[in-house]
Amino acid sequence: MRNVLIAGSRRLSRLNADVKLRIDTMIEKGFTILVGDANGADKAVQRYLAERGYRNVIVHCMVGECRNNVAGWPTREIAAPPGARGFAYYSTKDLAMVDEAAYGLMLWDGESKGTLNSVINMIRQNKPVVVYLAPKKRFQNLRSASDLSALLSNCDQASVQRFGRELGIEHMLHRAPVT
Repeated sequence: MRNVLIAGSRRLSRLNADVKLRIDTMIEKGFTILVGDANGADKAVQRYLAERGYRNVIVHCMVGECRNNVAGWPTREIAAPPGARGFAYYSTKDLAMVDEAAYGLMLWDGESKGTLNSVINMIRQNKPVVVYLAPKKRFQNLRSASDLSALLSNCDQASVQRFGRELGIEHMLHRAPVT
């Protein structure tokens, strides 16, 4: 499988040169790039792929609602469970993208619960994921719970506890203490 998921925080609307270089490598290798339709990182990635004229892209949207598809790429519509709203609604699409991907590149602001949830789902499925931690301007490779704990060591303790509660990952965090 040569599908790569690129996703990220809605607060990140620009790609720096390092992130573009990673995407350029994916383009050169001919990977199918899976991207969401949200404003922020998803739209920034779409704009860059369109600028590069890359066509091997699939935009994932919720059924009947594709918010952004800047180059008219093929779409995959994902149905949410009945009654799902907010985070539960959109996380259905995020999980479908993780399921289809072999690898992930996540652009994270250190606060987005949705992006972190996708990182966690990649780890749970034993798929490698690279996180670009925007506040630190660096990449971090993740494959395990201990890697997740290392990533979260960049966050304040209150945020880590909130992620633990809201994403149900306390068991992952207790296995490998935050350093």
